[in-house]
Amino acid sequence: MLELAAELHRWCEQGRDFAVATVVAVGGSAPRQPGAALAVDSGGAALGSVSGGCVEGAVYELCRTALETGRPVTERFGYADPAPDPDAPPGPADGDPFAVGLTCGGTVEVLAVPVTAHPRGRADRATVAEALATAAAGGTAALVRVVAGPGEPPGELLGRPLLVRPDGTVSGGLGGGTELDRAAAAEARALLAAGRTATVGVGAGTADGRCGQPVTVLVESSVPPPRLLVYGAVDFAAALVRMGRFLGYRVTVCDARPVFATPARFPEADEVVADWPHRHLAAHAPDARTAVCVLTHDPKFDVPLLELALRQPAAYIGAMGSRRTHADRLARLRRTGLTEGELARLRSPIGLDLGARTPEETAVSIAAELVAARHGGSGAPLTGGELPIHHDSVPRGGAGPRPVRNARAAAGGATPPAPAPAPSPAP
Repeated sequence: MLELAAELHRWCEQGRDFAVATVVAVGGSAPRQPGAALAVDSGGAALGSVSGGCVEGAVYELCRTALETGRPVTERFGYADPAPDPDAPPGPADGDPFAVGLTCGGTVEVLAVPVTAHPRGRADRATVAEALATAAAGGTAALVRVVAGPGEPPGELLGRPLLVRPDGTVSGGLGGGTELDRAAAAEARALLAAGRTATVGVGAGTADGRCGQPVTVLVESSVPPPRLLVYGAVDFAAALVRMGRFLGYRVTVCDARPVFATPARFPEADEVVADWPHRHLAAHAPDARTAVCVLTHDPKFDVPLLELALRQPAAYIGAMGSRRTHADRLARLRRTGLTEGELARLRSPIGLDLGARTPEETAVSIAAELVAARHGGSGAPLTGGELPIHHDSVPRGGAGPRPVRNARAAAGGATPPAPAPAPSPAP
């Protein structure tokens, strides 16, 4: 739901009634992951997607049903068998060529929840509206909803929202008592700290404090976009800025040379800073979602910057240069006292081997490595391979994704042209 926050927040402000179908579980080669959503308002307008096209029509009708009844509804979509062989005799093994399903062979489970002004759903609407407003503004919050539990369906708990803020305060409730809300909020804060959306199994508390039967909740995390720190105001940086914005990063360009570090040269960057790279990084320490790309190709900039970066918990650290430059850079970094384990985090020469030549092609190469690093991809061609396309998927034939048992335990190139004359030494 939160992936559509900007538009759905507008719908809330306009007083529209609508329903949102959210992917809560996937299995096999499903096209979208938990959190993907499709919304339908009372006038029939739709936005978003849960499957890339395979089951959108059926999910649209699921939302209409939720709107008409005022109650949440769940549905599981699996593999749609191909049409039978016209030359083969009819039999029970023949598939339905018009069946609704995923041709990719995966499964997807969807929860459709009405968000209306009906008295029965007014409190839930207020909680959802606050979550959407926070996410639309780029704020940090987690929206928790029960998606499975004891019984079929899990009674009045299904779809009830709990909003969890970073400081631990909450709004709304899952309808299962304070113990369930407290347990779900603890798991949500762990996933929120990691910027993850996932299903989590939690125990439902009872009135006398004992642990009841467990339920499964979907935790959708809204966090500010990850940062991409690009050091070196060169042509390659301009192309990488555009690619970073396309991938959803908040992009900063930094260079010690004020003549090159100007907003006019990087109009698509969120921030352009004229400062020594290592000094900028020290003042804006990377977190576990930050990508650091060093394009300066000059040891007086690279070495102090990388010495600092490789001791920080950045998600990705890459540096541009030839293999000869890389070898020289490693020797200099070893002399600073960096360990082999720390040096092993450096991706250099930066990017995947695409045969890139132009700045734009090189930016694609770097962006591809960023995506692979984020999701654990190998960077190898998919053609002829046997590895799963979606690395978070369960192998085909499984029962679907396994909920995270305890989110708190789980949270956790090319060579540019020679640089322009250097500025005066850093103070």
